[in-house]
Order: sequence, then structure tokens, then C-alpha cells
Amino acid sequence: MRHAGRARSAAAGALLLCATAALPVPDALAAGTPGPYGFAPAATSVTGSPAPAGAKRLTAGTTYRSSLPGDTAVHYSLALDATTDTYVSATAAPAPGSTVSAGEGIKVTVRDAAGRSCSLDTETFGVVRSARPIAAWGAREISADRPRCKTAGLYDVVVERVGTPVSAPDDWDLELYVVSEPALREPVAAEVPEAWNSRTPVPASGEPVAREGGSGFASAVPVGPGAWGAGIEPGGTLFYKVPVGWGGQLSATAELAAADGRGGYTTGALSLTLYNPARGFVDDVSANYAGREESAALPPLPPVAYENRYAGPDRIAAMRFAGSYYLVVHLASEVADKFGEGPFDVALRVRLDGSEKAAPEYAGQPRPDDLFEAEPADLDLGGVTGGPATGGTPGGDGHGDTAMTVLAVSGIGTGTALLAVLAVWRVVARRRLGRS
Repeated sequence: MRHAGRARSAAAGALLLCATAALPVPDALAAGTPGPYGFAPAATSVTGSPAPAGAKRLTAGTTYRSSLPGDTAVHYSLALDATTDTYVSATAAPAPGSTVSAGEGIKVTVRDAAGRSCSLDTETFGVVRSARPIAAWGAREISADRPRCKTAGLYDVVVERVGTPVSAPDDWDLELYVVSEPALREPVAAEVPEAWNSRTPVPASGEPVAREGGSGFASAVPVGPGAWGAGIEPGGTLFYKVPVGWGGQLSATAELAAADGRGGYTTGALSLTLYNPARGFVDDVSANYAGREESAALPPLPPVAYENRYAGPDRIAAMRFAGSYYLVVHLASEVADKFGEGPFDVALRVRLDGSEKAAPEYAGQPRPDDLFEAEPADLDLGGVTGGPATGGTPGGDGHGDTAMTVLAVSGIGTGTALLAVLAVWRVVARRRLGRS
């Protein structure tokens, strides 16, 4: 019952971004310079335990900051009821410029009180052998095929590294994000959704509009359908978020511009990774680079639906929530060896198709309480400032939903809006320059 307030915020946000798009971007803010991972400012510090006994308790709706050693698993605990699904995402952030291998990565396991596994997820650096933030997630789901994980009680969350050399390098920074999903008022059949359009979509067209990405999930920059551009240096990572409603079908492509006459070849130079609103890994793609323009497009994904969780492939099952989906762009540090320090121009082309569907009727509130909401303000920010998109938004006509690109601002004068723009720009510039 906050719809009216959101509509006003959306319109104001749209005007602010239209004005800021015309302002010059300082060089220090224009490129994704490699730097430390951007933790949530309010993240609670917690130390992992070497054993389940004495493990610190994690609470749904909270973000935590911890560290992950190279030679020891760390444990945390969850006190769960017998009705709520709970997800734990762990983001590992090696120091920029550190050495990692293709098989190195992070594993998250959730176990019941008897030590039996409820879920397990492992994510590695893969062909993009470049130090960057990667995330894996674990879950305690109430499911007929997992009867041992249905009971209330204490659960063990185990986070560990995989493929790490015995010579145990430095610890990695670790961010934990815990969310909960209530049961439905009326259970639904555990059936995979009906067939969906799996044809490869045409990427959004148009000249990219400048939109610098964030340095972590908490600072991910909202975008919508359209083309978005930024500068990125080798080893840099940019975080964006796209609000996707129930029934929305997301597709995205990352493009790396040609180098200035320099030759060479870098395997896995550009990567694009998609995470769902619980920061669960969905899919990723990479592209090699020989100095010519290259692109990396995510494979077709199904429309967002509650029932996707019953699908076999993990990449489809992860498309189970509405809310903000995260697109993470990384340029491998090895690019500098062949093509210089940059920055390099990168474009993110985002498309939303599908038809709007009714939200499932939950019996309670998720934590955080806005987790499964595709914020109208975020949609306006994206739709107003991006380059043209070839696809429609959920419920739209293929040319974007006019309700999501409204420019009228009620109750805000032009002078007030411009002052707000300058104030916001000044604060953002100071913070980001301080980080650099």
C-alpha cells in the first residue's frame, strides 16, 4: 500500500536521471577501475567458526561481512521454522590483481542438525581466470523430496574454497546475504511451467547511454531495457540490477569495443554473469578478445515464475523470483598484457519480454520485505535514460511500457529538481572518489 509514494518517487527519479545524463562525468568516475569489493554499508561483521559447534547465528533479511581462509571451511548457523524457505548467498571477493586458477572457487552447503545435506552449490572462476567477485548460494527448501530438511531447528551453513593450492594464499573477503521466502497460502503442484519461447532474442539496439556500474551487489546500479555504456579497466567489475516482474523474460548482452590498433589475444576476456534477487547464480557467459569488437550474450532464459523451481536445470530453477536481477560485467586483468591499461568501452544491452503474471499468494512476508518486488522507481530509471530497446517489457507492446517511462513530475519544480541533481551528484562523486 505504498504505490502512490512509489509513483511519485519514480517520476522524480526519472527527471533526476534525465538531468544527470547531460552532466559531464569526471574521469575518476567514468571507468570501472579495479578496486575492493563494495560491501553493503550496514553489513554486520561476523566470524566463521571452524566447526558447527559455536557457529554464529545468521538472520534472514541481513547482510554480513566475513572472511574466507584458503585452507579451512567456515561454519554459520540458521534457526529455521518448518514452513519457510531460506537462502544464503556467499560472495567471495579475492583481492584485485591476485592470482586465481580456472578450477578455483567457492562452495556453499546447507546441512541439517544430523549433518545431512539440504543443498550444495559450487561456482569457480572458469575460463575467465581473473580475480573477481563470485557468488554461490545454499538453501533450505520445504520440499516433498527433501523430507529431512522440513523440520524446524538449527541448520549448518558451510562455506569453503575449492581448487585452492595447498600453499594457501591470502584470505578472501566474504559477504553473506540471507533471505527468506514464506510458504504459499495454497500449495501449487510441483510441475515445471509450460513451454516458453527459447529463441535467441535480438539484443537491444541503439547508442549506449553512459551508466557507471556499482562495485558490489549493494551498490548495483539500476537499469532497464535499453543500451548502457561504461568505461572499464582490466581487472574491473561492474554491478547492475534489472527489475523483472512475474512473467518477465530477461535477456542481456555485453559488448567490448575494439582496441586502438593493438593486436593480441586474450581467452575469457569479457564475462557477463546473472544472479537472481537472492543473489543466487543463474548463468554466465564469456568472450575471447583479439582487439576487435566482441560480445557475450546470455543464453535464452525462461520467464520468471514460481514454478521454475521444479525444473531440472539449475539456470532455469534459479528464475523463481520476481525482483532485482543482477548483471555483473568483468574485464579480465590479462587484457592489459596485450591491449594496455584502458579504460575500454563496454556496453550492456538489456531486453525485457514476456507478459505480466499475477504474483503468487504468499502466506507471509519475505525477508527483506521488498525482496520479490520489481520496484517501479527502478523501472523508470532504466526506461527513461537507456538507448532504445527492441523488446517490450512485461505487459508492454514490444516498444516498452509507457507507464514505465513517464517524465511528468508532480509537485517538484524545475529549480528544486536541479538542486537535487547537483546535491546527489556531489555526494556520489565524493564517495566514489574517496573509494578510489
